[in-house]
Amino acid sequence: MMNKFKAFLFSLFIFFFLTNFVSSSEENDIYKKIDVFSEVLDKINKEFVDEVNQSEAMDAAINGVLQSLDPYSAYMTPDSYQSMQTETSGEFGGLGIEVSMEAGVIKVITPMDDSPAAEAGVKAGDYIVKINDMQVQGKSLSEAVDIMRGPIGSDIEITVRRRGERKALVFNITREKIKVSSVKSEILDNQTGYLRLTSFNENSSSQISDKIKEFRKNENVKNYILDLRNNPGGLLSQAIKITDFFIDSGEIVSTKSKRKYESRKFFARKGDILDGDTIVVLINYGSASASEIVAGALKDHKRAIIIGENSYGKGSVQSIIPLKNKGAIRLTVSKYYLPSGKSISEIGVSPDIEISEGSDDFRFNTDTDNQLQFALKLLNS
Repeated sequence: MMNKFKAFLFSLFIFFFLTNFVSSSEENDIYKKIDVFSEVLDKINKEFVDEVNQSEAMDAAINGVLQSLDPYSAYMTPDSYQSMQTETSGEFGGLGIEVSMEAGVIKVITPMDDSPAAEAGVKAGDYIVKINDMQVQGKSLSEAVDIMRGPIGSDIEITVRRRGERKALVFNITREKIKVSSVKSEILDNQTGYLRLTSFNENSSSQISDKIKEFRKNENVKNYILDLRNNPGGLLSQAIKITDFFIDSGEIVSTKSKRKYESRKFFARKGDILDGDTIVVLINYGSASASEIVAGALKDHKRAIIIGENSYGKGSVQSIIPLKNKGAIRLTVSKYYLPSGKSISEIGVSPDIEISEGSDDFRFNTDTDNQLQFALKLLNS
């Protein structure tokens, strides 16, 4: 058993070394800390009141290292990695929420449109503190996500804490097969082409392009609204392509990595799909990652009017790196910067016109949707 501990400690040291956590001046100190860690594990093995599952303890230690880096880095066991691959295929069972880890609890980045979580009333920014009768505190992100998954049609109870609410909120949700539909569209007020983008998947840019071409055939359509509210992001390449539709030249986004050769700048190609027609972009706290690239670039280029609330503030790029044990790590490998040179990490994109949400029903409901209603009035004035 101690041989397993030593093997783990050596692997942990190599991990630190390869990620440049250890400089030559710090190496002796790191060896001392490894000795302390070895002693702690030995004490746990000998003194802890209950039997300890050594494999789970090692998984938790690895995950602890990764989650100490930022909220988005994490370890995936072989089972959780396989589940993740199933999920990213575009159709999966679950609640339909994008989540991250913050202060030891699960934070909802956004509920997907028409998902069981959205229908139940879960909102962006909610903190999930209990799943059924189990406290989330102390669980890793992947562990909590695994618990929330289950057979389609089965029920789950989640308890959340919400900003502005004194009491915890309890939601009973039935798991469903989640189908990710990327683009919804409609002509509003007979002259505004409305595009709601719910995620950035591999087909998003082509769908946006096709919808705009349909709108352009209607001579009455003079203005456009791109709704990115509660869009948790997705593929960086799609964010770049979609932004490129609307600007004629200039930088869209840049990424900066530890390895200089992986740092890149992305520029727009000549041509504006709207030929300069007015566009409004709607954002809220649930707009994250790729959504913020699009909104931030269009704002910096003064190509669109940004309306709504401050966005989430996720300005980093994660890579899934497979491991020999058939698990993987999700690791932040670069950060992206807007054309202005600003990073949105933990800051977000601020709207040009701040309008609070009157409803979280984003289904072309212009009577209760403050942000969409304001945008239409602005475009029609």
